[in-house]
Formats: sequence, C-alpha cells, structure tokens
Amino acid sequence: MKKFKYILMMLAVAVCSLPACKKYLDYQSPSKLNIDQTFNDVNNTNSQVIGIYTELAGSNAYGNQLSIYFHIGADEFSMQGSSSFDTGAAYAIPNYGTSSSNTSLYSVFVQLYNGIERANIACKYIPLSPLYTGGSAAQKAQMQRYYGEALALRAQFYYELIRNWGDVPATFIPAADLPTQFLKNTNRDSTYDHILADLKTAEDLVPWRDAQPDYVDFRFTKGAVKALRARIALARGGYSLRTDTHLMERRSDYQTYYKIAYDETLDIINSGKHGLNPNYENVFKTLHTGSTRNDDAHELMFEVAMWGQINDSNLASANGMVFSNSPSWGNAGGRQVAIPTYYYEFDATKDIRRDVTLAQYQVEKDVATSSINTKIPYTAIRMGNGKFRKSWTAFSGTVTGTYGVNWPIIRYADVLLMYAEAANELGTSGSITPLAALQMVQRRAYGANTLPVTPTDKAGFFTALVKERLLEFGGEGIRKYDLIRWNLLTKTIADTRAKMRMFAFGAPATDPDTGLPNPYNNYPQYTYPLTAGTPFSNGDSNSEAASLLFYGNVGPSSAYFTPNTTSGTPAGCTQRYWRREAGLWTAGVLTSTYINDGSTGWVCRFETNKKELLPYPDQVMTENRGGITQNYGY
Repeated sequence: MKKFKYILMMLAVAVCSLPACKKYLDYQSPSKLNIDQTFNDVNNTNSQVIGIYTELAGSNAYGNQLSIYFHIGADEFSMQGSSSFDTGAAYAIPNYGTSSSNTSLYSVFVQLYNGIERANIACKYIPLSPLYTGGSAAQKAQMQRYYGEALALRAQFYYELIRNWGDVPATFIPAADLPTQFLKNTNRDSTYDHILADLKTAEDLVPWRDAQPDYVDFRFTKGAVKALRARIALARGGYSLRTDTHLMERRSDYQTYYKIAYDETLDIINSGKHGLNPNYENVFKTLHTGSTRNDDAHELMFEVAMWGQINDSNLASANGMVFSNSPSWGNAGGRQVAIPTYYYEFDATKDIRRDVTLAQYQVEKDVATSSINTKIPYTAIRMGNGKFRKSWTAFSGTVTGTYGVNWPIIRYADVLLMYAEAANELGTSGSITPLAALQMVQRRAYGANTLPVTPTDKAGFFTALVKERLLEFGGEGIRKYDLIRWNLLTKTIADTRAKMRMFAFGAPATDPDTGLPNPYNNYPQYTYPLTAGTPFSNGDSNSEAASLLFYGNVGPSSAYFTPNTTSGTPAGCTQRYWRREAGLWTAGVLTSTYINDGSTGWVCRFETNKKELLPYPDQVMTENRGGITQNYGY
C-alpha cells in the first residue's frame, strides 16, 4: 500500500506529460508524449496507467467533491445551507440548488474528462505496442492487463459523468485525433452500451485478485471489473431524467441489462474470490491510512487510493466524525449530517451498522483533565458520518490538513445485493436465491439475533431490498443514485419529509398530509447527557456509542427512546435538543427551519423532473462554443 501510494505521489508530477488540466477537452499532441518510449516499455506503460488512476483522487474527485457533496441529498445524509442561500457554495449541490456558475461543478467535470483523455491515449496505444502482440508471454499478459485497466477506468469516469449530468459528450479516441474539439451531447444509452462492451473486454484481460495480490484493492482486477459492469448495467436498465421528454423514464429493454448484472454478479459469487468481512467496522477502518488492513475476505473490491499532501482526501479531515480540540486527534470532521430519522431506520437492538454509520457524538478535550478525550452527544440533526474517523488514521492532534483516507468504490456486499435485485426482477435464481444473498448481508449486521422477515413476492422483496441498501451503504455514494435509477427519489424525499414532520416535537398522532401514524410519539423532546461527558478510548463503534451516559446513568438505548420525565435540567447534566431541534408544532402548525426553510432546510430546492441532473458548468458551455445543450431546468 505504501509503495503504491508513493508511486501515485510521484506520478502526480510525472503524468503532467499527459493532457493539461486547464480546460475541458484540452489536449497535447501525442507526438510530445514520446509514444515509442512510453508504450514500448512495460514499466513506462504501467506508469501511464497509474497516471489514469490519479484522476480518481484529490479534491475535485473522490477525495472531496464526489465523496462528500455530490452524492448526498436523500434519506441518509445531507448538508445544511446558510441563512442566505448561495448557489455557488458547496452545500448548494446536495440541496439541489446549485447554479451553472458553481466552480465546483467545473472542477469536477474537467477532472473526470482528464481521466477519460488519459484513458483514451492508453486505450489507443497499448494495443498498438509491439509488446502487446509480439512480446514475451509475460510482457503480453502485462500489456493486456494494463489495457483492461484503462478500459475499466474510462468506464468509471463516464459512469460518474452520466449519473450526474446525463447525456454528456462522449469520445473514445484521444482529443488530438478528433476532427473537432467542440462536441455535442451524446445519448447516454449509446455511451453506456459502449462502456459495457469495454468492460466485457476488460474482464477477460485482467486477472482475479489472488493472481495479482500486489494490486491489493487499489487497481482493477476481474471481480471489480465485473462488479462495475453490473452496476453500470443496472443504471442503464434503470430510470433517468431524459433530455428529450424532461421525464424520468427507463427503456423497454431494461431487463436485458438486469440480465447482464445478474450474470456478472453470479460469476463473482461463484468464483469464491471475494466475501464479506465478518466485522462491518473493519471494512471502513481498512480504508484509513495507518490502520491495519483487516479485510482478508477481500470485501473491498476496488477503492480509490489517496496519498500525501499533494492531492489527498478530506474524508476524515473535513468530513466524518467530529474531533474538536481533542488532545489526541485535534480537529476534524463534520461536513455531512445525518437525517434525524435515519437513526431510527436501523433496528435499535440488533443492527450493529447504525453505530458505525452514524457518529452520535463528537470527541473533545475533557473540561477537568485536558489530557482526556471526552465524548459529547450530538443533538438530533448534528450526527455525522461515522465511517470516516481521524482516530482510525495514523495522524495525531498535531497534524492538520488531509489524512490519506481511501474511498470505497465497490464492496462485495453490493455484489450480493445487486445479484438479489437482478434475480428478483428477472424471476430467476442461480447458485443461491435472492433471499439468501440478501440475508448474507443481514446476517453480518444482526449477528446471532433473529433476522427480519423478508417478503418473498417480487414487490415485497424489492421494498425490503430498498431498505437494506439504505442501511448497508449509508454515506458511501450509492443511495441517491439508487433512488434515481429506481425512480424513487421524489417519493423518498416526500416520505422522509413526512417522517421528519412527525419527528418534530408536538406532532400529531398521524401526519396531517399523509395520514401515516406517528412512530416517534414516545421519543424525547430533549436529552440530558452528563455535563462531564464520557471518556473516549477509540474502541469499537458499538461500545463507544453504548457507553454515552445520560441522566440516570442510562445509555442511548434508553435516552433516545424514552419520553422525558424530568422537570428542568437535572443537576450534573446538560440539556440537548432532540425532537425539539427538528421543529415544534404549535396550534397545529409546524415551525421548523430545518424542514420548512427555503434557504437552510433539508433538500430545500429539489424539483422533480428537473434536479435529478446537475447543470453543465458555464465555462464548459463557453469553451464548447454552444455545442452542448444545457440540462432542463437550468
């Protein structure tokens, strides 16, 4: 891992011989790349392929924008705006209020196309190399592997572009070979079909992980390529906001693509090359620099490797669990906040994933003893993303900046649930049933406890699967795009808003708009944690959460589920808002800036059949001289 990251850091400078990062589709003549020297040598070719990987990392890709801002805005995590909404701010993206002038959109868009251009160059010249067909057996195998990786990387870049912007311009040759640099929108179906075909080629060129152990999970191997192909096939077969009709639609041949997903995921399952990590928390600890890689089952199939200060990751520095003047870990975290009702989606007594996924407290300096790390419970709308934590890195409180935390792209749990979804849709079954695949994921989460009852009819099973993916992948860049491809984003936002209305204190027994019964009626208006706090020892997430102490020396399992019976704030305790923070019903009217406010409220600017896609950046539109048609609604 250290060697690979060192190579990446060196290549952050070395790959500058590839197309510049100045503008969309900017390019450099291939003659300046010294093609013969680069692609007629195995080691140099490897360096160029690693250079493609570098475009996945950093602030304008999965080190920050794509991993923290772009993918949230559903029923798991969100980000609040300011009192005066700024369409150019980072929080505008997850609140569906960004404008085409937002510079973050342009930075991400350009970096993704930089990755495509680098991949296009490699995809052209690797097969033309004399080593590809005429080298030794070892050289041919290496060059074929590098070609497969370049194809897979290009598919990942295009997939990210399409799920955010829709009919993006698509080219599969180097920019220097194009007759014009001013490309028009390309129908996403044809782009999807092209990269699905590319991935079919790639999976035959790269080996399984155990045949290339030095790749760890930082480079594409066969299982990861197959899983990516399954994921893209489900997107191709799903709903998306169409440019011509301005409606969420899916094509009539969608089951063709579910069959691709079914075949690919079944191949991975039958291969026995990947499995579930028996410890859910260890999946995420493994992503952190300095943590022991404890994933012998190889659940992590592909992750974006980050490195030093040149181009790193904000996943535990700006995002993740909050550390505030902690004597051991200093300051970190806090960007994403959980939807308050997300906490109650997990089974309160059985599901271990809740306390890993949701950071229910921040760690700070103890009031009495400055050398002790103390846990201070959050209010209801301040819980963070617990899958990324500075305390899982090798960095102390004296280190500021970024911490080299990797981003998970594909996990084996997703393979199992994609298989279950595709098999259920097709009404078929392979070596395991859809229910068995779903329950493998649940069994890890529930341990020895009884699993929830899952309906076996098609519609009922799908509903259970939608819920399971919410619980399993919270904060991992999957949920919003799942809801879009299922055409459930609008409904889920409406349902979640109704839940939060009922969560607000004083809510009626049934929601006045939906008629749904109120499941939160017995939960407290406030909580009363001990003022002295609770020591934090960086133990396992479930134990740390359970040891939070509230009035009466009870833990969260009581404090967050039991009505208040106190009169005033008890001695030795601090009053914290719980249901009261989400809002207050007075005379049948809900007063809540969190839910109702058009500037600071949750997903306050979402519009169905408009905001499922982002606007093309102004600068891209200008550089492309009007060739690109702006997305509807912007």
